[in-house]
Amino acid sequence: MKIFIGFLFVFISDFKFTNAASKSLIIMSAISVPESSPVAPPIPSVPSSVADISSGTEASSKNHHMKPSKKLLIELITASSVMGIILLSFMYFWMCHRKKVYKSGKVGSKKLDSLRGLPLSSFISRSSGAIKSNNEKGSVVVMDYNLLESATSNFGESEILGVGGFGCVYKARLDDSLCVAVKRLDGGSQDAVKEFQTEVDLLSKIQHPNIITLLGYCVHDETKLLVYELMHNGSLETQLHGPSSGSNLTWHGRMKIALDTARGLEYLHENCKPSVIHRDLKSSNILLDSSYNAKLSDFGLAVMDGAQNKNNIKLSGTLGYVAPEYLLDGKLTDKSDVYAFGVVLLELLLGRRPVEKLAESQCQSIVTWAMPQLTDRSKLPNIVDPVIRYTMDLKHLYQVAAVAVLCVQPEPSYRPLITDVLHSLIPLVPVELGGTLRVVQTRPSVTNEP
Repeated sequence: MKIFIGFLFVFISDFKFTNAASKSLIIMSAISVPESSPVAPPIPSVPSSVADISSGTEASSKNHHMKPSKKLLIELITASSVMGIILLSFMYFWMCHRKKVYKSGKVGSKKLDSLRGLPLSSFISRSSGAIKSNNEKGSVVVMDYNLLESATSNFGESEILGVGGFGCVYKARLDDSLCVAVKRLDGGSQDAVKEFQTEVDLLSKIQHPNIITLLGYCVHDETKLLVYELMHNGSLETQLHGPSSGSNLTWHGRMKIALDTARGLEYLHENCKPSVIHRDLKSSNILLDSSYNAKLSDFGLAVMDGAQNKNNIKLSGTLGYVAPEYLLDGKLTDKSDVYAFGVVLLELLLGRRPVEKLAESQCQSIVTWAMPQLTDRSKLPNIVDPVIRYTMDLKHLYQVAAVAVLCVQPEPSYRPLITDVLHSLIPLVPVELGGTLRVVQTRPSVTNEP
């Protein structure tokens, strides 16, 4: 509409210019014709036919001079109209571009403020618990730094739940009914920033009963905070190797933890698109809620399959859990997670740490120590964790040991897929704990099979 009005305005202006030009030509023609001529000698009479030809030639000469003038005027009108349209179009698109830039700049400034954890009303509301989602797909919740600082008693030592590679995990009480876990990452090293970004990106898109839930995050200067659901029974590592030494974990309870862990890994390997390799599966990254349900945590080292060349990824992980092909050759696949799962399964079965010190400069892995005895049915019951020794059906013990042996095979192609591991564990877990086993008798078996 704006372009049409501009065109009409240019056309009217050009039309006025045309009329004025025509009038000026007529006036100039009238002036150029003399009213009287000087006296001349008499001219012989000319035949009428010749006179007619002469007058016709004069008229055609006038028309010949008039046509180029009209043609020139039409070209001027057309050129003016086209220029007017181009100028108006340029002005219109320039105004639209300026408006778009202004809006994007405004949105960008809001996002920047939210990433810094500022208490903006568009992201955070103190009156509504200081948490508000932006309701976008794959989005995460931004939380107020001052609230988290207050909820953790200024990150006091009394609130520490655990210590990680880049910082501590604190218990935080947001209100009377909500407690959460806050992981604090201090410093701005490249590795810390990368792990923080990976954790936020992955957990904001993943929802599964056996994977930790990310409730929110906050960036405040050089400090980065991750807020998770609180897991009341801590990590599997603490339960097995801490003060209780595994006394809270029965045989069936341990098999349930193994099953939950396998389900979480299967979701990452089979259901995520693209698939995800955890790359740091270990007992300290398996957390237990109040009912001892297990959930995978700490996705800072996770890798999405296909996102990059996995063979060029910087070697990371924890000694004792790292698969040999990844440790020696840098080859990373989902079978690397299966190897780490096998080590965790051995921890549950034997109650030993993944790596134990023999002498001041010598260490021995649980795989090296246990492998010769796992396949010997006469020796296997004697190396089981004393807390659960002789409390299980020996057939089930042999089956779990066989699964563990397959998972920790040096050659990746010999290891099963995590889906196969999952299906082999389901019949060993009671129905009430998520498996298919129907317990007929509770009396433990104490005799060894031949």
